[in-house]
Amino acid sequence: MTEPVYLDYQSSKPVDPRVVEAMLPFFTERFGNASALHAVGDDATSTLDDSRARVGRLFGASPEEIIFTSGATESNNLALMGYCLRNKRKGDHVVISEAEHISILNTSKALESLGFRVARVPIDQFGRVSPEKIRARITDDTILVSIGWASNEIGTIQPMRKIAEMLTGTGVALHTDAVAAEGLVPIDMADVPVDLMTLSSNDIYGPRGLGALYLRKGVRVTPSIIGGGQEMGLRSGTEDIASIVGMAAAADIMVSEMAEETSRLAAYRDRLIKEILARIPHSHLNGHPEHRLPNNAHFRFAGIEGESLLLSLKDENISVSTGSACSSKTLEPSHTLISCGLLHEEAHGSLELTVGRFTKESDIDRIIEVLPRVVKRLRVLSPLYTD
Repeated sequence: MTEPVYLDYQSSKPVDPRVVEAMLPFFTERFGNASALHAVGDDATSTLDDSRARVGRLFGASPEEIIFTSGATESNNLALMGYCLRNKRKGDHVVISEAEHISILNTSKALESLGFRVARVPIDQFGRVSPEKIRARITDDTILVSIGWASNEIGTIQPMRKIAEMLTGTGVALHTDAVAAEGLVPIDMADVPVDLMTLSSNDIYGPRGLGALYLRKGVRVTPSIIGGGQEMGLRSGTEDIASIVGMAAAADIMVSEMAEETSRLAAYRDRLIKEILARIPHSHLNGHPEHRLPNNAHFRFAGIEGESLLLSLKDENISVSTGSACSSKTLEPSHTLISCGLLHEEAHGSLELTVGRFTKESDIDRIIEVLPRVVKRLRVLSPLYTD
């Protein structure tokens, strides 16, 4: 068996060993509950406050604007459900794009079941949403716009500054799911004044099972979990101090290393795009050719299915993801690719390669060597492909 190659960093990232080291004392030595009124509890409270400040520093946010959650899905629920329920007297209308993460799409459906109205803005062929099209769907009853900072699938980055500027003065709040973009593009709340922002620990090489919601000062939401009043009363439950310390340590590393890291990842991405498009006939790049994440290369190949590609590469000990939803055990193609205007058979023939902190040049060499012959073999077997 050849050495494993992992090119699916968008779905899951390893925890950085430096993060694990920072977390270890909080499992056995500094195990206090931040709600306890004694010295051990005081240490946990101090650690919690310090971690909140360190996570906020990565995004230019104040400590009191960071609410820790169990992950990005909970943060998205707290943002959309919490904001709409708290502000329903102002209106009942929400605007999202057609390319949002499934947790946004399903939360929006839940809002509709509660009587809210949701407008879905189409994207262009590259997966970008137009600020003008968002503006055209805003009514007197609109209270919230939710647009992901970047696509977790095709890597397209949205024009968030223009969207925020367009909404200035309208009284409409702006939420963004920034999970795909955090640690890969600069995000500064002073530069792009969003009101609510979803964050994930694992997506900056921290532990899984922890996320955060940025909540700009003055923005009010209905609590998601009722209990002892932790996290400013918005998300009750004893805080997972060890994981929170891990997210803070991951944020510290990003503050100091992100510029160098993203430059290296972009070089890998550009090499993948150049070599694969040159070596494989009838291959195409999905997503925006310029406004895309530095770690994302997303392709489609005529005449074959993404599931076959994924399984064939698995036999080569290469881990990737597919633009086809076959990877999620459904028969439906990616809603993002369909919204970009692709036919079902085109969407089913897609492959997502995402590189990360521990990717090596040899990993890039390996996929460039293996992928062309895998595609060629599958096309020979495919009744759908004609050269």
